[in-house]
Amino acid sequence: PFFVNRGGLPVDEPTWERMWRHVGRIHPEGDLVAQRIRGAADLPKIPIPSVPVFQPSTPIPERLEAVQRYIRELQYNHTGTQFFEIKKSRPLTGLMDLAKEMTKEALPIKCLEAVILGIYLTNNMTTLDRFPISFKTHFSGNYFRHIVLGVNFGGRYGALGISRREELMYKAPVFRTLSELIFDFEEAYRRCWHTLKKVKLGHCVSHDPHSVEQIEWKRSILDLDKLTREDFRKELERHARDMRLKIGKGTGPPSPTKDRKKDVSSPQRGQASPHRRNSRGDRRPSGEKKPADSKAMPDLNGYQIRV
Repeated sequence: PFFVNRGGLPVDEPTWERMWRHVGRIHPEGDLVAQRIRGAADLPKIPIPSVPVFQPSTPIPERLEAVQRYIRELQYNHTGTQFFEIKKSRPLTGLMDLAKEMTKEALPIKCLEAVILGIYLTNNMTTLDRFPISFKTHFSGNYFRHIVLGVNFGGRYGALGISRREELMYKAPVFRTLSELIFDFEEAYRRCWHTLKKVKLGHCVSHDPHSVEQIEWKRSILDLDKLTREDFRKELERHARDMRLKIGKGTGPPSPTKDRKKDVSSPQRGQASPHRRNSRGDRRPSGEKKPADSKAMPDLNGYQIRV
């Protein structure tokens, strides 16, 4: 049923071609099966999950439940074929275009696709902080990887996502600390006979769907084989504190424009506090290049205003 066009909506040719090639590889008469499906006119229409729409008064927890319900209705992709190609290095605006395509095609998804879709569907929830959480586990001689979208609302942590296991996807935002949330995932893995080996935490994702910034997927990499239980907890809370500080300063994820701005001091600051400027230059190997940067300052500032 995953190869049936949901509700008669058109699916782009590359996606269909990937499906048919996969069928041809694993089925003795795969090409004939594909042709029969494509030519069938009496196939039942599969209901299309409706993208959630919210009233301004809808509380954030209820919105998160609706988003998770939508992700779950798309179903987990058990076919072995990746329907959507996601490159983590793509800018956020490109990933949001891909998420919009997911909502149109309504095909089954996997965990990384669910994270991108979760970001897309929560972009208008500006009081909600979103950040990726990746897990690496070990079971029966093999390593497994999984990712969810961590959320923080009102100081409470939770998660959005999809998995084969019910306990490894949605977590309501009820955890007081980030460590409580991660320990809950660890316990869920333990019930599945998996041993948690590594946790990777990203920084908060911008709410601007047109941002050209890249998602910071692994700001903190925590290896449980090298950390005691208490050190693991401390590192988790340190990461949570760093995210709060960054949000408190009114800055989002690092962008090329902001990085350049840090390297060039303004004319006013340069005239008022030369000693401070020099001390900053001492800490940077490229300090002696500042005069050259200051000459290009008018054009650079103009560029920043346009962005």
